[in-house]
Amino acid sequence: MAATENLSKVRAAIAAAEREAGRESGSVGLVAVSKTKPVEEIRPVIEAGQRVFGENRVQEAQSKWPDLKSETPGLQLHLIGPLQSNKTADAVALFDVIQTVDREKIAREIAREIRKQGRSPELFIQINTGSEPQKAGIEPDQAGDFIDLCRNELDLDIAGLMCIPPVDENPGPHFALLAKIAAKAGLEQLSMGMSDDFETGIAMGATQVRVGSAIFGARETK
Repeated sequence: MAATENLSKVRAAIAAAEREAGRESGSVGLVAVSKTKPVEEIRPVIEAGQRVFGENRVQEAQSKWPDLKSETPGLQLHLIGPLQSNKTADAVALFDVIQTVDREKIAREIAREIRKQGRSPELFIQINTGSEPQKAGIEPDQAGDFIDLCRNELDLDIAGLMCIPPVDENPGPHFALLAKIAAKAGLEQLSMGMSDDFETGIAMGATQVRVGSAIFGARETK
């Protein structure tokens, strides 16, 4: 099973990166990114002990994860892709963590659904560290005000920050910027680092990394 072998390699690499950075063993969580992957490819990874997974799209996750969650109690599902306002109710109902709170409208919709459903997924704010116009996320210089809005006006419990650095740039400065914004806001959780750069993320303080292709292989386009 290639995915389960890859999972073991990724876990070993995370452990090595923790040691290299002087981090406590097990301090970095692994989000196995299963977007575009069918249930039959995900099950062996669950059977190998992985319990935290990430999906990009609400509708795709709805087609896979209710059954998987009922089969294996204790699974945790993260939304790591953009959230459309018309999918907010479904996202709050299904996901345990929403990592992509990226604008006021979505924050207000999430707050409304949390009150309505009585369910409180853990929330991360996505920061657009590269100020890329085509990419979702709060601008770094607006992060403080947005965090205050979420906490004080909307009464949202913000757990941490996430970012996706520009593909053609050194991720280190972007991870450092995210860590700086988080520290200023008193946020301890940092979701940063993917298949190509998770060791760098761990060196810069990531508390979780989002790894897809290094586990499941190249993703299929949909």
